[in-house]
Amino acid sequence: MPVIVLTFPLQAIAAALLGAAHALAFAPWNHGWLQVLALAALFALADSARSPRRAALAGFAFGLGWFGVGVSWVYISMHVYGGMWAWLAALATAAFAALLAAFPALALWVGTRFVPPSPLRPLLALPAAWAASEWLRGVLFTGFPWLASGYAHTDTPLAGFAPIVGVYGLTLLAALAAGALVALLRHRSRPAAASAIAVLVALVGGGEALRRVEWTQAVGAPIRVRLVQGNIPQNLKFGPEGLQRAHDTYIRLMRAGERADLVVLPESVFPLPLAYLPDHVTRDLLDFTDSRASALVFGIFVEDPPGRYYNSAIGLAPGVRPQRYSKRHLVPFGEFIPWGFRWFVERMAIPIGDQERGPKYQPPMSLAGQRIAVNICYEDLFGAEIIDAWTDPGNAPTLLLNLSNLAWFDDSIALAQHLQISRLRALETGRPMLRATNTGATAIVDARGRVVAQLPFNTEGALDGEVRGYAGTTPYVRFGDWPALAAIALLALASFAARRARGL
Repeated sequence: MPVIVLTFPLQAIAAALLGAAHALAFAPWNHGWLQVLALAALFALADSARSPRRAALAGFAFGLGWFGVGVSWVYISMHVYGGMWAWLAALATAAFAALLAAFPALALWVGTRFVPPSPLRPLLALPAAWAASEWLRGVLFTGFPWLASGYAHTDTPLAGFAPIVGVYGLTLLAALAAGALVALLRHRSRPAAASAIAVLVALVGGGEALRRVEWTQAVGAPIRVRLVQGNIPQNLKFGPEGLQRAHDTYIRLMRAGERADLVVLPESVFPLPLAYLPDHVTRDLLDFTDSRASALVFGIFVEDPPGRYYNSAIGLAPGVRPQRYSKRHLVPFGEFIPWGFRWFVERMAIPIGDQERGPKYQPPMSLAGQRIAVNICYEDLFGAEIIDAWTDPGNAPTLLLNLSNLAWFDDSIALAQHLQISRLRALETGRPMLRATNTGATAIVDARGRVVAQLPFNTEGALDGEVRGYAGTTPYVRFGDWPALAAIALLALASFAARRARGL
């Protein structure tokens, strides 16, 4: 690959276009290898940049294209449903994309600042810096790992590594593949070419081999499940008629069709805290579980103690005490107010927008013969927190369950992106993932991350199917993100050590 020399404006435009192409690697487009190609082109731009500052600016432009396309749905939640002025919502969306773009900028600055031009940059330094910045984006200021690079590979051979190294490990492997392409085409020495080819063969071949490994095993008989999608518009959900509409819709959909062992309703299915539900609503829920001998999980706010609200899931079953899970990882600005931003949140009409966090470890719900690890909406972005459900190995989950309400984002790409995130959680843990949502994606995902059944987006319906619980432990459940972080650190150390050994 010849040295790429562009004037700064052309370099920025090229990087922004590459970032937009990078966004197309994720759901709903799912062009996984496009992610590697876009990243390779970005690494080539950085490798030929005149200074680390120019490389960082290319990374920033790339991030603007990437997140400007990938998280554009934030505008819908703030303006259409949050009631924020259009100009302020647009400005806030642009500022959010710019904040996220700072992470790829940091990665390229670090990757070029400490390792001069050589095959070491694309093979070691840039992949390590890229993966480290993606991890940092997922943890800093409570984290926002949406569109982490590894999610683009739920359907590529790299998915075989997910049960071992998780999403950040996939991010590193994808960056290594991109760097290997740059080293192969740009740095034409035999050692560089041989190293690059070895990396590519190991990643593709190793991933394909690992996809055939069964880390966990199905246990017990299958259970019948019904996942209910009410499709109640967000602007009506918390309105004067919201409770009656939710009651009528969900009770009707719950009762339709054959009996299910487990019935699940979405996040915040009723617009009132649990203690304020009218008696007839509570009675209908209890009558349903008793008359059908079914277990029921539904999302609702819980006030406990007075004035402190939790976004929770309640599990009911005949002869069993009610069980509860409370969301522990809250969404900034939507579920808790960061310091100094109350003025901003007050511009949006978000009900119960300042909530409490649930405990770090909450035992799985014992329902329908399964141990069900519940997570609510945004929480399934955080694989390292999902595996906290395995804190007590004797009470390890057999199923994962996500309750969501993405009506805030209309029929946007956020719905498909969230399903892709859930698929990776299934791959990491070797557990099926059930998803019950208000508008989508309501789906059954098997233990290998495949979508078995799904309702169309923004439709009313109930998804019936069978699922079996799983036992066994993947390496990711056992070790979390530590192997990926260790690999990132080793690559960084290797690039510095090789630089010093060669006198670079």
